[in-house]
Amino acid sequence: MRPTGHRGSVREAAVAGRFYPADPERLAATVDGLLAAARVPAPDEAAPIGLIVPHAGFVYSGPVAASGYASLAPLRRRVRRVVVLGPAHFRSVTTAAVPTVAAFRTPLGVVPVAVDRCTRLVKNGLAVAADGPHAQEHSLEVQLPFLQRTLDPGWSLLPIVVGAGGDVADLLAAVTDETTLVVCSTDLSHYLPHQQACARDRRTADAIIAGDTDAIGPDDACGAGAVRALLRWATLAGLHIELLDLRTSADTAGDPSRVVGYGAFTVTP
Repeated sequence: MRPTGHRGSVREAAVAGRFYPADPERLAATVDGLLAAARVPAPDEAAPIGLIVPHAGFVYSGPVAASGYASLAPLRRRVRRVVVLGPAHFRSVTTAAVPTVAAFRTPLGVVPVAVDRCTRLVKNGLAVAADGPHAQEHSLEVQLPFLQRTLDPGWSLLPIVVGAGGDVADLLAAVTDETTLVVCSTDLSHYLPHQQACARDRRTADAIIAGDTDAIGPDDACGAGAVRALLRWATLAGLHIELLDLRTSADTAGDPSRVVGYGAFTVTP
């Protein structure tokens, strides 16, 4: 199935007011505050071409996500397309699904979708066209306010929901160039006691840094399929992965008896 080219259609925000503020001014101030509190990269650090960041409510994972997005400062004018990969929480997806809509909306404005790239991926058998998996999916949506505040206007979005069996390493190789940023959206362990979560997340972080796809299972990261695909792409392209931040919801705003783990990583040449 190919995108039908609904050029006038917009995927409306589904989790504004729940995962992040619905008021535009409050949302902008929230994101800017999180970015201001994050570590600023040193001038000699390589600018990333990819990020792995969490996707919970901003009160929980926002500080960790901001540590990744703060590293984009040197790329503010350079990035023209952002590929966002995220897991399918609400709809069954076998491999990868792209939308047919022309744009995604957040309280900060409308982000155009790279419709031509979506069409090409479907035509080449690398993805299917399906709006259902995108309609309520928060894993992609919560990344957009950060991107809207860290990049200059003019970039387009290539949103991809990745199924449990999806391997989009070939897809990434087909859509990336020197103006592309890849964002992989995933949380880590779920609902373990804080200390147990820290130990598991540390092992997962070590596996991500090492590019060890076999060591990352569905209980280690909700976006395990997307992470594994990104690691395969990074290995084939000779890229380097570095851990920026590793915390749980107990470190930010939650109950230590039942936490969710969050990690932020950069992918650099």
